[in-house]
Amino acid sequence: MQTILGANGQIGEELARELKRNFTSVIRIVSLQANKVNDTDEVFSADLSIKEKAIEAVRGSEIAYFTLGLPISSNLWESKFPVILRNVIDACKINGTKLVFFDNTYMYPQDDRNLTENTPFSPLGRKAKVRRKMADMVLKEIQSGELEAVICRAPEFYGPAKTQSITNTLVFDNIKEGKTLKVPLSDRKKRSLIWTPDASRATALIGNTPDAYGQTWHLPVDSSHPTYKEFIQMASGIYGKTLKYTVVPKVLFKIGSWFNPKVKELLELLPRYSYDNLFDDSKFRKRFPEFKVTSYRDGIEQIKREQSGEKKL
Repeated sequence: MQTILGANGQIGEELARELKRNFTSVIRIVSLQANKVNDTDEVFSADLSIKEKAIEAVRGSEIAYFTLGLPISSNLWESKFPVILRNVIDACKINGTKLVFFDNTYMYPQDDRNLTENTPFSPLGRKAKVRRKMADMVLKEIQSGELEAVICRAPEFYGPAKTQSITNTLVFDNIKEGKTLKVPLSDRKKRSLIWTPDASRATALIGNTPDAYGQTWHLPVDSSHPTYKEFIQMASGIYGKTLKYTVVPKVLFKIGSWFNPKVKELLELLPRYSYDNLFDDSKFRKRFPEFKVTSYRDGIEQIKREQSGEKKL
């Protein structure tokens, strides 16, 4: 059995589909209010901040995938995330289960250096410090040899369906609503965005590759790293119209944060938009050369089809 902890978000849902397609039909879906993704899934509703529930959720599993997300709230992250992960780690150790930890890049330096699996952590902000603490927890267990685990790290998302990200919110949601697109801080810095179905497919592949464990892996992205200007020009060609956008300066985000708690929570993530963001996935590409990465053009075309109600080709 393979178990997905936090399975009803975009990453978890795509992961469940990929596991069923290529690896196993024996899948357990775990979340606060668990729902089947595949018709053969087992569902288990559980609050993983309760250790006994985490142990029960993982019991009988060969592999557990930690894809659980929480609303973007520093207070919530600080109070919940480390507790939940500690419970999951303990549950995996008790049950002899491998752990696949789905991670992000919040703890990396927010500058223009090339980001590899060996980039030292330099968290800026409360949420980044929580993510560093979580990554360090998993790395400590790997180094101790007490837990067979692997870290799968993804940069900012863009994608279909339930995908939640700054790019989806400021670009694609506004396209759908016929509004002016918004770009944070600069339209001339290179961006690394990962197509969410690719992130899930790569995570399933790593989780089912025994020699991948004990390491950190950057998940694969389209290596063209377009600027937002280039990305929106590409989208304009695909949508068949000129998509107008405005660059939102930092001062407007600060003003917005006085009135909107969600904008306030984004402030600590903004510095990275002042620099080229180059996410190096060469380790993954070398190990898994046959993995087909979705191009930005193909991704944008799929989002357009979904928005227009067309079925995926």
